[in-house]
Amino acid sequence: MTPLERALFEMVKIYTKTGDDGATCLVTGRRVAKDSLRVEAYGGVDELNSLLGLVIAHGISADLKPVITKIQSALFDLGADLACPPNEESKLVVPRIEAAHVVELEGYIDRFETHLEPLRQFILPGGSIAASYFHLARSVCRRAERRVVTLRHSEPVSETLMQYLNRLSDLLFVMARYQNAVDKTPEVTWTPSI
Repeated sequence: MTPLERALFEMVKIYTKTGDDGATCLVTGRRVAKDSLRVEAYGGVDELNSLLGLVIAHGISADLKPVITKIQSALFDLGADLACPPNEESKLVVPRIEAAHVVELEGYIDRFETHLEPLRQFILPGGSIAASYFHLARSVCRRAERRVVTLRHSEPVSETLMQYLNRLSDLLFVMARYQNAVDKTPEVTWTPSI
C-alpha cells in the first residue's frame, strides 16, 4: 500500500469538522479557503468525475465503459496532482499526470474516430440519452480546464495536466458521436440562423 493509499484508508470518519471555517487542507498540509483557485480547479475535476459515473449509469456502449472507468481513476490522480502544488513538499507520494496519459487519450480518440463519418459541419449536442450525457461531460470538462487555466495564471500547474484535460474533452466529444452511432441515433447539424 502506498503512503497516499494508507493516508486515504486511514480516513475513518466522513466528517472531521476541520472545514467548518470555510478552509480545507491541500495534500501538503497547507490550509486554503474552499473557494481558492486551486480548490475550484480540483473541485471542477471532481464534478467531471461524478458526471462520468452518471454517464456509465446511462447504458453506454460496452467498449466505452472500461475506458471511462480508467479515465475516472486518472481524474483522481489529476485531482491529487492539483491538490499537491508542484513547488510544495509533501510527505506523501502523489501521482502526477504524465505525457503517457495524454498519448493514451489520443489513442482512444483515433480508435473511436475510425468508426465515425468525418465531420463536415458542426453538430448540436444531443442524440441518445447516453450520448447527451457524454456531451454534458465534455462541457463540464471544458469548464474544469478553464478553472485550471485560471489557476495557472497565479500558481504553478503542470502543462501536461492541462493537455490531459484538453484532450479529454476532445475524447468525450468523440465518445458522444460514437455512442450515437452505436445507438443508431442521427446527429443533428447546426443550422445558422443568419
